[in-house]
Amino acid sequence: MSKTIVKETAEDLSVTEKTTSGRVQSCRPWLRVASVLVIVAGILTLGIHSRIKAAADVRAVTEQLAVPSVSTAQPQQAATAQELVLPGNVQPFISSPIYARTDGYLKKWYFDIGAHVKAGQLLATIQAPEIDEQLSQARSTLATAEANLKLAGITNERYQAMLQKHAVAQQDADNAAGTYSANKAIVDADGANVRHYEALVSFENVYAPFDGVITARNTDIGDLINAGSSSVARTDLFHIAQAGTLRVYVNVPEEYWRGIKPGQTAADIELAEFPGQKFPGKVVRTSEAITGTTRTLLTEIDLPNPGNALLSGSYAEVHIHVAAQNPTLLVPVNALIYRSEHLQVGVVRNGKVVLAEITPGHDLGSEIEVVAGLKADDRVVMNPPDSLVSGQEVHVVSASLPGDSR
Repeated sequence: MSKTIVKETAEDLSVTEKTTSGRVQSCRPWLRVASVLVIVAGILTLGIHSRIKAAADVRAVTEQLAVPSVSTAQPQQAATAQELVLPGNVQPFISSPIYARTDGYLKKWYFDIGAHVKAGQLLATIQAPEIDEQLSQARSTLATAEANLKLAGITNERYQAMLQKHAVAQQDADNAAGTYSANKAIVDADGANVRHYEALVSFENVYAPFDGVITARNTDIGDLINAGSSSVARTDLFHIAQAGTLRVYVNVPEEYWRGIKPGQTAADIELAEFPGQKFPGKVVRTSEAITGTTRTLLTEIDLPNPGNALLSGSYAEVHIHVAAQNPTLLVPVNALIYRSEHLQVGVVRNGKVVLAEITPGHDLGSEIEVVAGLKADDRVVMNPPDSLVSGQEVHVVSASLPGDSR
């Protein structure tokens, strides 16, 4: 019986194995299809993911490129004092032409150009015989008048004495007194006439009015000298200049006139014939009026010249140290925006650009002064693009102005 059970069990196991093997063989195609589907799904998943990642990367790059990068710099404070370099004209402290005061012929001159003379020194003599004869005639007339006055005085005294004794009439005494007074007046007039001709004779000698240098001699011996008493132009005999101190005249532009302080503002004078050497001077006075044609202020600078090393009439380069009147800021010219509106600069505030209108000052070449429209802590956009507008978000990259540290 046990053998029978074992046999049946073996048969059952054989049938079961056959059934299982048939089932396995029938499932293999489906497993293959499932594997292919899984592989395809994986490939599709990887492709979609890579495309999504690429799209995200493109979107990020696009967004990054949409925000432009700009370099900014902080404006610099302008110097509290600045130096003006202007052309100047060197003139003597005193310069005067010497004219004759009487007509005649030049008899002799004593000094030529370049001579240093003292005040009161004789420069030339003029021969005027007519004036000499008129002086002699005037003196003779005065002598006659003085003789008549003396006689009238004696007569008047006699009549006044006889009037006290009632020896003459009152009328006669009055006539004598009147004659004396008239003769006295004639003497006074003739005396004035004599002094007049004496003065004319004294003008025959031409003297130096002050210490100086003869810069021109415009006459020679025998020339006819005209004092200007007729329609003929006066003759200037000499030109004399006092060069111990020189006056340097310079025209200061209108915008700097407030910095010019007579008696306080210093100036250095440079001349081409003295390379590398500066001569100190000081502003002493101004015209206190702006010239309408040039919009400048005429300014005078006194320059000591004790050794007469500098010559009047020279061209000079004047360096004037002018104190700044209002604090200003400096920005590079490549930060300026020129559009139909006013002059502007881009300022970055809270990550966005603000186009600020500015009031320019002096153009210093690579830099320009900003009088109004900027603050000292503003960040100015350097080399702004043409597309820059207010409110635009930007990415800031540091830059620097000359002299700043990055």
